[in-house]
Amino acid sequence: MLKNFWLFAACSWTVFIAIMCLISFNDLPKVSVGNIDKFVHAGFYFLLTIFWYIYLRIGGRTVSSAQILFMIVAVAGIYGIAIEFAQAAFTKTRQADMFDAVANFSGSVTAAILISVYVRFVKRQVNR
Repeated sequence: MLKNFWLFAACSWTVFIAIMCLISFNDLPKVSVGNIDKFVHAGFYFLLTIFWYIYLRIGGRTVSSAQILFMIVAVAGIYGIAIEFAQAAFTKTRQADMFDAVANFSGSVTAAILISVYVRFVKRQVNR
């Protein structure tokens, strides 16, 4: 049951990112905070990495945390680049931005680092 919850959360968040990156926000009032969208992108992919990590770790897989994190960060990076290409190819109100892809990757890497620190130090201390 818990595994199904995290699968739903991870899949839903993945779809949510695509929707938020591909819909038009032209009708909304403009907020003038410099580069805030980069922090939003990083936050999206930070949570994406956490959700997929939790789902993939439930069930006692024999694959190491490092291998899972590497796979998630790689797939998240490819997904982020694909979304940027989709913005350029399929929308009229959005454009691809290399710095959005960098922010996506940064959010994913930040989550992977924090998860690694947690697994290596915090979880080890609790299990002693």
